[in-house]
Amino acid sequence: MGRVGSWVVGAGVGFGRTCVAAAVCMLVPVVWAAAVGLGVWCGAEHPWSWIGPAVIVCAGTLALARTVCRAVRFLVARWTGTDIAAGYLEAGPVMQLSTGYWWNGFSYERSRRDAVMDQRMRLWWSDPATWRDLRFAVVAPLTAGVVATLPPVSLAVAVLGFAGPGTAARLVGAGALVLAVGCGPYAWRCLGRVAVRFLRPSPAMVLAERVDELTSQRADATVAQAAEIRRIERDLHDGAQARLVALGLCLATAEALMDRDPEQAKALMREARAGAAASLTELRELIRGISPPVLSERGLVDAVRALALDVPLDVAVRAGGPLRLDPPIESAVYFGVAELLTNAVKHAGAARAHVSLVRDDTGIVVEVEDDGRGGADARPGGGLAGLRRRLAVFDGTLAITSPQGGPTRVRMAVPCE
Repeated sequence: MGRVGSWVVGAGVGFGRTCVAAAVCMLVPVVWAAAVGLGVWCGAEHPWSWIGPAVIVCAGTLALARTVCRAVRFLVARWTGTDIAAGYLEAGPVMQLSTGYWWNGFSYERSRRDAVMDQRMRLWWSDPATWRDLRFAVVAPLTAGVVATLPPVSLAVAVLGFAGPGTAARLVGAGALVLAVGCGPYAWRCLGRVAVRFLRPSPAMVLAERVDELTSQRADATVAQAAEIRRIERDLHDGAQARLVALGLCLATAEALMDRDPEQAKALMREARAGAAASLTELRELIRGISPPVLSERGLVDAVRALALDVPLDVAVRAGGPLRLDPPIESAVYFGVAELLTNAVKHAGAARAHVSLVRDDTGIVVEVEDDGRGGADARPGGGLAGLRRRLAVFDGTLAITSPQGGPTRVRMAVPCE
């Protein structure tokens, strides 16, 4: 395809986008025009006769504002790659109490359906994003709507002008055609600028969302900390503590038999020494599960390499050089890699894995890839979901790519200085 053909195709695509942008932006004004036309057609002669059209205008605007805004976000993301956060309030859980009533976070209702409807209505009215959408529904037709409507209208005027009699009509049609061809492929770009300006969440909305996110992260961290404390307590109670109690009994028995049966006492002493060695091994394993000494002594890269030697996989570790991060971040990344390698052994049936640790200008990026069967996802209550929550405490992210049949690639990114 030549240069002219490419320009024609591009111009056609741009003109089509302009028409779509015009249709979306002018949807609410069309409802207004229809309401006014209905009032005029019905012959409304008194002010109170316009109550019906006014109700249609208000109801139509309220009903279509959020739909128009969602469509605009989708189009801007599709055409320009710019994602505009919605910032809508999320509905909480609706729970049935022992009394039989349903609690939706605001009031008690007799049925789940009533509770959900009441919750949606209250959220809709109390959400600042609702009033932002209504503002955009009024601003968009006056800005991007007017610009995007001009080329299609000019094209229609050009067709009518060329079809009409007289030289003046043809001149008007030619001018309208030039305007449509010149502006049509580019008029849709105004929609992206207007959407970014008026549809992005306000600083107050971003702050409120951040507070909710931090509250959720704090709750997750508290639950995880309590679970870890219970695990340590259980390991000490069932392992080292039981062995130390048995060791004390052996020593007491050996002391009582020292004079009467020295050989039996020596056997008990040997058993006690073996029990002490086993207790020491269990305590060292427990310490490694809390804070591996190699992590604090030699850093994250060497700790991951030491971990790779203990995993029954062919693990290759690649790093740009020594990495020294804050201890909490190092610990979170280390145990994240450990969990991913364990999953590759237990669930994926992998034979080889590759670990990459890279430090960039924003933080650390760790990628773990295995050749297992794939199909991994962050199920609620699963290990990957827990790992995502632990990384979220540090504003970290977890991205999983695991098609059926493999390979599985997991990317952990944690911002740090």
